[in-house]
Amino acid sequence: MAIEIKVPAPGESVSEVTIANWLVKEGEWVDMDAPLAEFESDKATFEVNAEKAGVIEKLIGNIGDTIAINTVIAVINTDAERPASAAPKTEAKTAQPVAEAAPTKAVESKAETTKETPATAGTQTHTTDVDWSLVSPVAAQLLQQYNISPSQVRGTGAGGRVTKVDALEAIVALGGVAVQSAVGARAERREKMSNLRKTLSRRLVAVKNETAMLTTFNEVNMKPIMDLRAQYKKKFEETHGVGLGFMSFFTRACCIALTEWKAVNASIDGDEIIYHDYCDVSIAVSAPKGLVVPVIRNAEKLSLDEIEKEVKRLATRARDNKLGLDEMTGGTFTITNGGVFGSMMSTPIINAPQSGILGMHNIVERPVVENGQIVIRPMMYLALSYDHRIIDGRESVSFLVRVKQLLENPEMMFDGKKPEERVLGL
Repeated sequence: MAIEIKVPAPGESVSEVTIANWLVKEGEWVDMDAPLAEFESDKATFEVNAEKAGVIEKLIGNIGDTIAINTVIAVINTDAERPASAAPKTEAKTAQPVAEAAPTKAVESKAETTKETPATAGTQTHTTDVDWSLVSPVAAQLLQQYNISPSQVRGTGAGGRVTKVDALEAIVALGGVAVQSAVGARAERREKMSNLRKTLSRRLVAVKNETAMLTTFNEVNMKPIMDLRAQYKKKFEETHGVGLGFMSFFTRACCIALTEWKAVNASIDGDEIIYHDYCDVSIAVSAPKGLVVPVIRNAEKLSLDEIEKEVKRLATRARDNKLGLDEMTGGTFTITNGGVFGSMMSTPIINAPQSGILGMHNIVERPVVENGQIVIRPMMYLALSYDHRIIDGRESVSFLVRVKQLLENPEMMFDGKKPEERVLGL
């Protein structure tokens, strides 16, 4: 009996997806629930699995093709007999740790014997007998660009397959330097935009065209927050198992300000304004496939450690392309941190249908005047972009001033509790 495998809808608003990677080949045996392919929608990456065990008779479509939901992408012959070479799933699981350990050992061995530096990483040569069939097309392109052999990479995909994330991690671990083209060469390449990138492009243009977006600026003295981090960072990590970053302080300050200036936390729906009595804060994250904005739900109720844990969880899932639609929809306000890339100042674009977004930037020591004296302080520029259709100048400026006040006087964020109690959550 032959069964057809169709692409399921990853979300209500998704009508088409892109084939990101085939994980099997025609003629291969697959067990029930084994992953067949990876797909990209405009918001998330997901796998399609085999509904029953059998032999792959046909795979329909090429990597990069955009296809409609419910399209047939594979045909499985369920009457075929399992070949002797196809080990049962339980045996494969037992053997997996051994298979995964070998590439890791190869990387360690190379690091110990060659002591390779970034300056020499690009001069290594490929071996001709390695198995490139276990490398995804995108990962293969990256490895070739940095002259890295698949045998040096630990594959985490199905059956030890090397994914794009595996390739990127290997490049970093080996200090890879891209192979340079000949002097004077003017190479070009074309790459099809992913659904995520196309959707992001459409939304950004729509926001610019459909909102009355303005940006107001202020600056904040980060010394009080930096002093708190320096004093409690080690104990915070020992207590909660997660680092103490700036994002938790900014999220908490924004939540307090959002409850006081409700228009900044609101959105427009037709000719109505929706006011939210909760703060679902979206955090902009740069993922391998583009910018994503996962949401911290009910952030106003979370302690510093709970915020940090949620930021870490969402950032990890974003890096691994595992965010679901439910994790990226429904935010009421966004925070973006261009400072991690060295940005001094920017005008962030609103994340529609939200009405406000706060931009954090890099911290620079600058001379400022305090009590009539010139002193050096670690300063950060803040930028609040907002939709002037719903947020007036008084509200936007007052919101940003309130955030500044809370960050420069962090004891105000914790109802007067002692420093150890308010930071450590004791």
